[in-house]
Amino acid sequence: SINTGSLTHCHGSAVVRTGDTAVVCGVRGEILSAQDVVDHRPATTVEELRRRYGGHATRLDEMDEMNEEETGKRKGRAEDAEEMAYLNLLVPNVELSTGCSPSHLPGGPPSEEAQTLSHRILSLMHTSQLISMNDMRVWHHPNLSPSPPPETSPSNPPTSTSLDFPNDPEDDTTSPKPPTVRAYWTLHITLLVLSLSGPPFATLWTALIAALRNTRLPLAWWDADANTVLCSPAISSAKPLTLNGMPMAMGFGVFEAGPAGGLVSSSQQAKEREEEKEEEEKEKSWVLTDMDGFEAGVCAEEVTVVVRGNSKGRGMEEVLKIEKGGGGVLGRDGMRQVVGLARERWEGWMKMVDGS
Repeated sequence: SINTGSLTHCHGSAVVRTGDTAVVCGVRGEILSAQDVVDHRPATTVEELRRRYGGHATRLDEMDEMNEEETGKRKGRAEDAEEMAYLNLLVPNVELSTGCSPSHLPGGPPSEEAQTLSHRILSLMHTSQLISMNDMRVWHHPNLSPSPPPETSPSNPPTSTSLDFPNDPEDDTTSPKPPTVRAYWTLHITLLVLSLSGPPFATLWTALIAALRNTRLPLAWWDADANTVLCSPAISSAKPLTLNGMPMAMGFGVFEAGPAGGLVSSSQQAKEREEEKEEEEKEKSWVLTDMDGFEAGVCAEEVTVVVRGNSKGRGMEEVLKIEKGGGGVLGRDGMRQVVGLARERWEGWMKMVDGS
């Protein structure tokens, strides 16, 4: 189940429950002044981004072999992702010390598992180029008249996502100055695990996507007189985030009957029987979805598949990421089956997200 907008003090929130695992996600935006960024110079070209960020822009080299029709759009998204990673505008934090399970008692320091999950979520957000950089920039247009108060703003006020405002016809400046980026939105994403049963990554990611779709950032602009960023309190002027498709993560476990499945008795008689049937039993394996704690404990092999599609149309899914570890039971045919299941479950999740 998915419920959005449950937290009123956040810019976006969602509560997701799969089986016995429940996660609440809250997204809150904070302003980062460009003056606080060391050597701040907004990138305008891919070459400039490579030269400035060095090793951080290695993924841009992969775009060189693409056809010309897709190069411009994908390079733009890659440039946004690299700049966002360099400025650290996305700050996810997974909290397991909530008493969600006996192994995660409340009040303790962040566990190794929580830090690993936070890093995996941040890495996938950058890899999938999930958020547009245009939504994160706060612009200053020196050729425009001072911004009016929010209650008297015109129907199309300057927004942080617009790059092509016309000059003021009453401005007598002979050499108009280009717009400049004066601040950025920083998204602090908190994921609280209320109940834990099994691997939580897929549920955490689903809660993140649902909360980002529910996020509305206030209209922000740079006020030259006050030398600061002002935000409109009007809810009607808040802008939603522009997401790059709808990536969804699905987790699977491979249960193998026999020694790997943990079903062998410790008695000598049972061991002898298993040795006689070893060749027969090793071929028996099952793929499990939405594993609980017991099922995850007896599955030595786990697979995570991230599939992205367009929420406006079906049949456009693409595999973004596959993580596989813990064994070699699942071969090529099994991986094709898992990817097919992930595509089907993406359709089901999208119906739930659209209906939330």
